[in-house]
Amino acid sequence: MTVTQRRGRKIMMTPGELDEFLTTQRTCRVATVSASGAPHVSALWFAWDGTSLWLYSVVRSQRWKDLSRDPRVAVVVDSGEEYDQLRGVELRGTVEFVGEVPRTGELVAELDYIETVFARKNFGLDEMPHDGRHAWARLTPTKTASWDFRKLGSA
Repeated sequence: MTVTQRRGRKIMMTPGELDEFLTTQRTCRVATVSASGAPHVSALWFAWDGTSLWLYSVVRSQRWKDLSRDPRVAVVVDSGEEYDQLRGVELRGTVEFVGEVPRTGELVAELDYIETVFARKNFGLDEMPHDGRHAWARLTPTKTASWDFRKLGSA
């Protein structure tokens, strides 16, 4: 992933730090735009494959409805409670839907790896449980901005 960031370079994450952060975090905030132009933000579990952020969303949600109409999205993953512990990343781009909608577990080679990662990370399972209510949207970011305020102490 190419990360170009004009502001906040002192506190931006390195590619390795960014990869580690996105691999270990569990919850993101997904921002979409409704048909009326109103913003909609919701929390969601995700998985990171080193290049793309995979969103596993309920297909009858406002988020899915918005993305189906307009695939542009901004996603924030962050952590920390105190000011000097804050770190995070914003990823922007458009999503692509992968697999059947809703996902029932049909063989889709492109989902093998990410479903294994997601199932282990979120459910402690080796196989993805499919409930027929969720589906996959992949965000390969076109713009990324990160911050790690822990770096301010060493400045």
